[in-house]
Amino acid sequence: MAAELSKETRSKVSLTGMEDWKWTKTDVDRWSREQTPKRSYNEEVVGRVLELRGRFEVQQYGALSQDPKRYPLYLLKSPNFSPDKKTILITGGVHGYETSGVQGALGFLERAAGQFDGKFNFVCVPCVSPWAYETINRWNAQAFDPNRSFRDGSPVEECQLFLRAMKDIKPFAHFDLHETTDTDNTVFRPAKGERDGKAEEWSEIPDGFYAVGDTKNPQADFQKAIIESVREVTHIAQADENGNIIGTPLEQEGVVNYDFKESKLCAGFSDAVYTTTTEVYPDSPRVTDEICVNAQIAAIVGGLNYLLKQEEFSDVQQEW
Repeated sequence: MAAELSKETRSKVSLTGMEDWKWTKTDVDRWSREQTPKRSYNEEVVGRVLELRGRFEVQQYGALSQDPKRYPLYLLKSPNFSPDKKTILITGGVHGYETSGVQGALGFLERAAGQFDGKFNFVCVPCVSPWAYETINRWNAQAFDPNRSFRDGSPVEECQLFLRAMKDIKPFAHFDLHETTDTDNTVFRPAKGERDGKAEEWSEIPDGFYAVGDTKNPQADFQKAIIESVREVTHIAQADENGNIIGTPLEQEGVVNYDFKESKLCAGFSDAVYTTTTEVYPDSPRVTDEICVNAQIAAIVGGLNYLLKQEEFSDVQQEW
């Protein structure tokens, strides 16, 4: 049975965490009503998830309480899940508007995961935030940013349901697939400034792919392997004139580090040995939607090949 939040919990979810906002609940409700579906989660995500039944075990782990029939939540697992294999977690759509994260997670399962059969357990949550996917939003319907909310007692329903589903999953590596878009500066930072009643610091959007490692567990060689794999598909973002990407100092080409756990990021919810947050730039004149999806797949393949080398396996070629 799909997990659901109790009525009491949903009430707390809708209110807790708003104490520091300038917006009132009335403002949030107004904003939420203004958001309209611009694409179909059922057609673009659920249909593809269900087509993978047979190749993967498909589980519904919950549904968004605002419309459970419209927004079921799915995860996919390797068949014959084995405690003797290391578990790889892939997540997309934490920010629903970041399209290639969702499509890249599904694309990996469809086109590349088979090359790693017998080498890893896979768990994939392709779209953590389906309402935001449909309405092309960074926030959920209650104006919370899910990717700052992966913690016990989270005010975000999407995060609570995800964390409950992951209770018995112990990932060895976690790939969290994201994008950095021009609308970060033109839409979402201004909205956050209005919501919070304080100006948001402007940062130049980098042209190209970059990866984010964990400050407290950077795994620099793992991140480098991801960058080198993606380089075969698209260009890598360069630092700005201050040596930064999105206001953060560059650690190596195409890599910056954040404190995953302190920031309550999805990639920091577990104690995985290897973690990365990928960032594709879909607004570049040098890419297409297909290139963005392929970059996400290449990031996963590059990271997995690095892990296989640590186990003295052979590389898997990019045949997808």
